[in-house]
Amino acid sequence: MNATRQIYWNIQGHIAIYPLFLVAIVIFAYGFYLKYRLWHVGQPVDRNDRKGARAKSLIGFVLGHTRILRRRQPGIMHFLIFWGMVCLFLGTIVVALQSDVGLQIMHGPFYLYFMSLILNIAGLAVLLGLLIALYRRYIKPAEGLDNQPDDAVILILLLVIILTGFLTQGLRIAATHDPWAAWSPVGNLFARLFAGLGAATQSEVHRALWWSHLFLALGLIAYLPYSKLIHIGTAPLNIYFRSLEPNGALTRLDLEDEDLETFGAAKLTDLTWKDLMDTDACVRCGRCQNNCPAYLTGKPLSPKALIQDLKLQVHQQGKLILAARKTAAHPTTGEHETAAGSELDAGLDEQNLVGTVLSEDALWSCTTCRACMEQCPVFVEHVPKTIEMRRNQVLMESDFPAELNGAFKGMENNGNPWGLGWAKRAEWADDLGVKVVATDGAPEYLYWVGCAGSFDNRNRKVSAAMVQIMRAAGIDFAILGTEEKCCGDSARRLGNEYLYQSLAEANIETLNGYGIKKIITQCPHCFNTLKNEYPQFGGNFEVIHHSAFIAQLIAAGRLPLQAKLNGTITYHDSCYLGRYNAIYQPPRQVIEALGLKLIEMPRSQRESFCCGAGGGRMWLEENLGERINMQRTEEALSTNASCIGTACPFCLTMLEDGTKRKDVAENIKTLDLAELVQQAIQSAQ
Repeated sequence: MNATRQIYWNIQGHIAIYPLFLVAIVIFAYGFYLKYRLWHVGQPVDRNDRKGARAKSLIGFVLGHTRILRRRQPGIMHFLIFWGMVCLFLGTIVVALQSDVGLQIMHGPFYLYFMSLILNIAGLAVLLGLLIALYRRYIKPAEGLDNQPDDAVILILLLVIILTGFLTQGLRIAATHDPWAAWSPVGNLFARLFAGLGAATQSEVHRALWWSHLFLALGLIAYLPYSKLIHIGTAPLNIYFRSLEPNGALTRLDLEDEDLETFGAAKLTDLTWKDLMDTDACVRCGRCQNNCPAYLTGKPLSPKALIQDLKLQVHQQGKLILAARKTAAHPTTGEHETAAGSELDAGLDEQNLVGTVLSEDALWSCTTCRACMEQCPVFVEHVPKTIEMRRNQVLMESDFPAELNGAFKGMENNGNPWGLGWAKRAEWADDLGVKVVATDGAPEYLYWVGCAGSFDNRNRKVSAAMVQIMRAAGIDFAILGTEEKCCGDSARRLGNEYLYQSLAEANIETLNGYGIKKIITQCPHCFNTLKNEYPQFGGNFEVIHHSAFIAQLIAAGRLPLQAKLNGTITYHDSCYLGRYNAIYQPPRQVIEALGLKLIEMPRSQRESFCCGAGGGRMWLEENLGERINMQRTEEALSTNASCIGTACPFCLTMLEDGTKRKDVAENIKTLDLAELVQQAIQSAQ
């Protein structure tokens, strides 16, 4: 006997599926079109380059759930629902192909394995995923989730669709005494519920459930763009159109463009269409919020709330903008057009992003650590929006925390945020005999010391350690000395793009003038800026962070490290070294080579918790909530390691300050990797 079944058993008029499906698609398309129009209230931006790379990434991030599965329970939940629904959808297509196209494919092994067994497993997978979702939302609410009516509607609707599907299958199996029922184990189980019903009753109930199942499924399709399930379409689009620029590169502002009336983002229309599409891709999973150091230490910033509040603005303000544009394009009378434009302008003036989408305190609480963007499974871009709002506040409104005046003036007048005399930049090297490019010529490697390494007493020790390391390895290096200026990282992340560009252009002119090709930095912020952002202004250099450089020297056997260090160490991943530039293993390779036992903190590598100094926060007092560096210090101390290792001058300062506040600085040393390597070199001599 050939394994198969009668399609549309007990159903008359199944052809009505197609006009009903068309109606559902029209409603769906109209809803998606309304969203599309709202997104394009924003500014244009080209996100369609490198099409091959973008398409390829969909395989891993959409089909493979690469990011979603980083969190086990919600990842498995979504994986079960997604792939279960995909299989059920494919099964529906197969039925249509045989019934109405004439392809005879629903028989034999394919029918038994795919149309029966696999589809039953798929339906069960969806059912299990939905139960996990209900548990996470309503039984034991997961951190970061907030329940809205739409969530319940979606879960119940999907649950009823799956259950009616199994009930319908069970009734068919019971009524027809299907000889292949064992291949549909879940449907066969439901069939036992109806075994005692008469044939007529089985037929009537089956028909009613079949049509109910159909209408619910088509209703779901029509409902998609009006619910959070729009992410079925927007999430893949958001992943495809994500920025492919380096993680650490902010967009360049053309400060000389006379056509620009404003810099940064003051209003909705100043953001890009991709910024606005982000709001409909967001599924409110809370992963961004759960990993935000500002939120977790009691600051008024929540990256999740930022996107959701912006979504509200898109739907409220966006409709007004579209109405005004339509009136301007097709005015009924000149008077009406003028009135509409006047009212719109007044409304937009009252709806600045800062104050509605984000409070001022929240705006300046962001450390730009990028934990939110690293965790987001659909690549929502939180940090760039924050930076654009800061740019507008600084460049257009001159509205920023008063504490920043000193840092800005220091960078402008003396090339460093401390405001110390520029002539003192090279004093740290006075007794070390370090070559200076201006007098000794261009070296193989320029050692970019950075402001902290030049002016901060604690970090000057790291600079001296680097000198000893490079000399021990026989490296040809030199410094710029007084010609080096602040790289501009803090200025740019604080929104002062004008100051950043002036610093960057001056540094690039100096570097290019000397023909510098290779640069070593000890500051991840300098590293990120020189490597990822200076190319925007003609500064193309081979930049390497000192942790990676030291790891290379050790691997090549160029450092005398025969003597091993004793003790335990916990290593703090700098945000700008880790999440921004994916440098996780080189520091750990150095630690391993030194013979130290590494004890990882609960949050490490891409989950590392910020020290609190990034995004220009180094120059701002932390007056709201708990101090971020204290929370990170406590996490480091919880490992009971005898040393805290860093590879960033800001992190070194913040964590050492934390150990001092905890009165453990004498026993628990906070050291840069270069200082540890220096100790090993000295021990070996």
